[in-house]
Parts: sequence; C-alpha cells; structure tokens
Amino acid sequence: MAHVSRKLTNSFEGALAGGGDPATSPLYVFGPFLRLIVVAGVASVTFGASVWLVVMTIAMVSAMYRLVMAWVVDGSGGSGLSEEEFGGWAVKLNASITFIEYTLTFLVSMAALVTFIADRFPFLNESLAGIQYRTLVAIVLSVLTGWLVNRGPKMAARAFGPATAGVLILLWVMVFATIWKLGFRLPHFDLAAFTPGYIGYTFGGYARILAVMTGIEIFANLVAAYDGPPAEKSRKAFGSLLIIMGTTGVTMLIVGPAIFDLSDPTNPHVSVFTQTMDQLLPAPLPYIGTLVGVAVLLSASAASAQGLQNLALGLKYRHYIPAILGQRNRFDVADKPVWIEVAIVALCFLLFGTHEETYLAIYAAGVFILLSMTGWAATKRLLRHLGEQFDFGHAAALAGTIIAAILTTGATLIIFYERFTEGAWTYLLFIPILYFTFDIFRRRLGDPTPVEDKLGRLVAERRYLQPFQDDPEHTETRSLEHVLLPLDGSAFAEQALPVAQSLAQTFGARLTLMSVEPAEPPRSLLPLQPRRPQSMRGGTLEREEYLGQIEALLYNSGLQVNTNVTSGHIADEIVNLASDGRMDVIVMSTSGRSGLERFLIGSVANEVIQFATRPILLVRPTDIWRSRSSQFKRLLVSLDGSVEAEEVLPYARTIAQRYRSTILLLSVPETVESEEEQTQLRHYLDEVAISLQATGLSAESMVTGSGPARTIVSVSETEAADLIMMATHGRSRMGRMMVGSVADRVVRQTTAPVFLVPVPERRLAG
Repeated sequence: MAHVSRKLTNSFEGALAGGGDPATSPLYVFGPFLRLIVVAGVASVTFGASVWLVVMTIAMVSAMYRLVMAWVVDGSGGSGLSEEEFGGWAVKLNASITFIEYTLTFLVSMAALVTFIADRFPFLNESLAGIQYRTLVAIVLSVLTGWLVNRGPKMAARAFGPATAGVLILLWVMVFATIWKLGFRLPHFDLAAFTPGYIGYTFGGYARILAVMTGIEIFANLVAAYDGPPAEKSRKAFGSLLIIMGTTGVTMLIVGPAIFDLSDPTNPHVSVFTQTMDQLLPAPLPYIGTLVGVAVLLSASAASAQGLQNLALGLKYRHYIPAILGQRNRFDVADKPVWIEVAIVALCFLLFGTHEETYLAIYAAGVFILLSMTGWAATKRLLRHLGEQFDFGHAAALAGTIIAAILTTGATLIIFYERFTEGAWTYLLFIPILYFTFDIFRRRLGDPTPVEDKLGRLVAERRYLQPFQDDPEHTETRSLEHVLLPLDGSAFAEQALPVAQSLAQTFGARLTLMSVEPAEPPRSLLPLQPRRPQSMRGGTLEREEYLGQIEALLYNSGLQVNTNVTSGHIADEIVNLASDGRMDVIVMSTSGRSGLERFLIGSVANEVIQFATRPILLVRPTDIWRSRSSQFKRLLVSLDGSVEAEEVLPYARTIAQRYRSTILLLSVPETVESEEEQTQLRHYLDEVAISLQATGLSAESMVTGSGPARTIVSVSETEAADLIMMATHGRSRMGRMMVGSVADRVVRQTTAPVFLVPVPERRLAG
C-alpha cells in the first residue's frame, strides 16, 4: 500500500500537489477553439463571448465546490456526495465514467505532450509506413510511463516529480509578458454572438474550451490530505482550487486575446500556445516553457495511471470487478489495469492519431456528466437543509448551486450536441457496458464485508495524490478538556483518581469530582450482598465535605477542580451530568464482575457503559499494580473494519499525541482459516497505521487470534499495553447478561484500564 509521506499544510502546497491537470489545460484548449471560429470567419464576434462563458462557468462551479468541500471531507469529493444523495446507482455510474476519464486523461495529456515535442522537432510529423513518428513517440512514452507507474508510487514520484509549479510560473510569465507587450486587454463580449448566425459557433467554441474544467474535482478529493480540523481542511482545499482555477481564468482572459492576435491556428505544425510563447518571450524562455509543458503533461499521464490503479483496487474490494484485475504486483500496486490502459491508448494513437483535439470532446463530456451529478446532488442536499430549517445563507447557496447545476448540465448537452459525431457518442456505448459489468460482478460476488467496503472506499478515492492522500476518520482528534470522576467515599472508587489526575494535568483539563447520594437501595434480585458496601451514609453534607478534602489535596497540582453532589439513581446522575456538563471523558473504577452477578446485583459501571454518550475510562483495581495506573505509553486499539469501531481512533490519536504513545492496531479475523480475510484486514490496518504515522505518531498493526475478547486480553498482556481502547454500544440489561459484548468480556478479563467510546444507536442505524 502506498505510504503517506506527510500532510499538506497550506493551500499553495495543495495547488502544487494536485493542480497539474487543470493548470496545464490552457496549453492545449485554444487550438481546437480557434480553428473552429477562425476558419468559419466568426472569431471577431464569438471569441470573447465563448471565453467569458467559460470563465463564468469556472466561477459558479468553483463556488459550488466550496459546499462540496465543506460537506464531504473524506476525499471522495463530488462522487462521495452523489453516492450519499443518490445511492448505489451513482457509485456504479461514477466508477464507469471515472474509468473512462482516467484513460482519456492519459490520451489527452500524452497527445498534447507529443504536440509540444513536435513543435520543436517538426520532422516528428512525418510518416514511416503510414505511421507518424509522433505516434511512435507517444506509444513509447506511454509504455514507459505505465512501466514506471507499475513500479510503485515512489518510483513514479522520483521519475516525474512535481511539475505543477513550473506550469504555474509559465502561465503567470505569459500573463505579465502579454500585459507588458500588448497592454491590459480583456476579451470583448459581443451580444451579437448569441444571434442566430453566430450562436452555434459561440457555444461550439465554449464546448471546446470547457476542457479547462477537467481537473476541478481533484481539489475536492484533496480535502482529506490537508492538516487540521475538517473546516480548516475544506478551507485550504478551496484555497488550492482558487489558486489553480484563478490562474486558469486569468490566463483565458489576459493571454487568450494575445493567442488570438499572434498565432495562426491553421498552422498544422506548431501549436498556437507555442507560437504565442515564441513571440512574447525572449529566448530561451520559450524552449524552457516547452520543457515545462512536457514535464507536467507527462506527470498528468502518470497521475491518471495511478488513479486507475487505486480505482481498480477499490472496485475489487467492493466486489465490482474480478479480483484478478485488482491483484497487486511485487511493488504492491495493481498493474493489470495500467497495462490495459496503455494498450487502449496505443491502439487509439494508431487508429486515430495523436492530436489532442481528437480526444478533447469525449474528455470534456465525461467530466461534465460528473459535474452535473455533483451539482444536482448539492442542490438536493441544500433543499433538504432548507426543509429542516430555513435561513437566507442556505437559500442564497441554493440559488448559486442551481445556476451551477444548470450550467454544467447545459454544458453537457452542448458538448454532446456539438461533438456527438466526433466521439461523444461513445459514452452511450461504454457507460452502459461498464455499469452493467459492475452490477453483474457485484451480484455474482455478493456484498462486500465491512472491511472490504471500507478499504475499497479508502483506496479508490486516492485520485492523483497517492503520496499525500489520507483518511480524516483516522487523523481527527477529540478534545479531552473536561474530565468527570465519580467518587463514593470508598478506597475502591479512589483507585481511579491517579488516572483522572494524569489526564487532567496532561491536557490542562478541568476535573469535576462528583458524588451521588442514592435515592434508592442498590438493585438486587437475590439476597446477595454487594462486594463493596456504600461507605458514606451521612447524606449530602458528608459528601460535600469528602469531595472538598479531595479538592484540597489536588490544589497544589495546579488543576482546575469542581465538585458536584447530587442525589438520585447513581448511574443516571453520572450519565446526565456527563451529557449536560459536556464532559469529554468519565473516569471510574469497576469491579469487573461476571455477567450473572452483574445482572443480579447491578453495577454502576455497567449501567454507565450501557447508557452513556461520552467515552468512559474504566480502571479495574487488582493486586497487580499495572491495573491501578497507566502511563498511556502503549495503546491497544481494537478495530474490525467497521465505521462504528473507528469511532475510537480520534481519541487514540489525541492521547497518543500528548503522551507520545505507540498505537498498536489489532484486528481479529472471524475465520482463522480464511487467508483472504486476514490479508484484507492487514491492508486495512496498514492504511490506518499509515494515516496515523503521517501525523508523526508511532503506529503498528497486528492481525491475529480467533476470539475478539480473548485475543484482545491476550495481546494486551504480551504487548504490555497499558490502555485498551475500543468502541461499544449499549444493550438492555437482559441482553448484556444473555449475550454479552466484546467490551464486557474484555473489562471482566483484563487487568489493564479500558477506554470505551460509545456509538449512539442512531449512528449504528444509519
């Protein structure tokens, strides 16, 4: 599995990491556009209108993606939003189009690359046995790119490197050179462009330039790669989008008129962008610009191949394609899809040539189908929000989103109308074939397990940015700013005090000491005596005095300590105070009784676990000293691949960061004999460990055992874990006694402290 090197820290870093594809688009979109309107003799009227329509579309769709980035922070972007709003059919449709788009990205980028090379070496346009030399160059470079990508992301990164910075510099140099030599001029918007004689060319030109939008989705996929809380991640990702799409828009408006004035679009041997560079820039800058263009286009081809690798892995895990297509090679990547892509690309170059215009229509069509789906998915979500609670902010966002959805849908229709016979028709063939292929294999292979589905989602959305991609569920933190410690005056309950004090001191948290005067005798169905009799019988005043003494003992430690004395059912009062007082964790002692005795006598800790909505740290005092304290140096985190189990991860990261702990991730396979299940669990845990390591934490993974509770306890002992962390959810008291839960059994059997994160029933149902 690809290793995450580090988190993105700012918007500019993200722009460089993922903006190569959209930043490159101005290098090749003007040629097809100008050839259409110049040959037709309508350029003086339609040029400005087409450019301004594209810039307006960029602005509206970018604004729409601000919402997408705020809503979907797991890296799945518009595809994830469409899946959430429209369901399973959107998954298969997105996967079908994305599969096609990756191949088209490779085709367009490689075709534009050899065009740039042929600009400087015109003999490549000549033929040998009916095949142009440029076609042979394109095929050789395609095979080389596929070979390097299939040797793993590290090799690909070393070979291609980050070329986006170079193309950004090139575009801004062109902008300033244009202003310096030709003055500041914007395209003229002529309303006559929308009259019957011109409107077809206006929208035809618009359709040809729309390829500048092809990479906009990447910035929504990048959200998970940034450092910080979700809101900050989405803001940084939007900043990256503004840097790249802003540069693209400025280039269209400033450099576009210069390309129109200085280039000859009918020249078949030199692209219009190269012609303009040669006239605007002093030597040797035009040649450096060519090298930059070649580098970034090669990088875009490699990125599309890496994206296809990850898509294939994700589809394999989610049972949409045969396992053999997602099989990993010795470099731990799925190489077969890349070789299939290279073969398709080579065949297309031999049959249809290597001019990017040939593939741009199909390229843009698929992009705008996806953008349209994202627009209507965002509209649906905003309508739901407004239905729940009306506010003017959401209403304004809805109006803008509807405009963006209409623009993208309209652009899709225009592209299909204008370029249907030039290749757009192929979507009507390939999408249904892929869609039903995915559906057939899903039915044949059955639904994936939770581990497979989670791993498939995690891997498939690593688009373009494998070395940086991350999963926010594995890297978020949860604050521990308020600790609740229930005490009853007994030495047994006070065994939890050192742990609570350690947490409060380490996190600078407020510590609330509480004691509850029982309003009723302990619940019991048989005449059994509790192991630990209630030690205080003097009522509220005695409890206040007792907590006051504990508070005084803690005074010199510098902690902020509060006390709370109440009456009622003990567990209910603890749960209510934790919820109403916004406590971040409840720390308490437990006796760890057996299931039957716990049910018959009742246990405060058991009831708190059952009904609490806040995490609980249970200390089970025994004669073994390790059971009464924790340095939080080695955390054993139990995961089973489900979203519910991962609720514990933000707390594990929080504690590990403050205590400089090592996190040991543990999964127990359901079937010991299933080697495939164990392999999937290892890959899943490796992904989680990599995400944690990316933030500077020490994380290890282990797949072993046959019974979850027994294995967790055994591993905690052999690995010297001083805290076991896991998610749990409540059951009825009868259900707990008759069935039990993994958390119950771990608490009863282990001597180590246990940190439980309750998962609300509503989340489980979702």
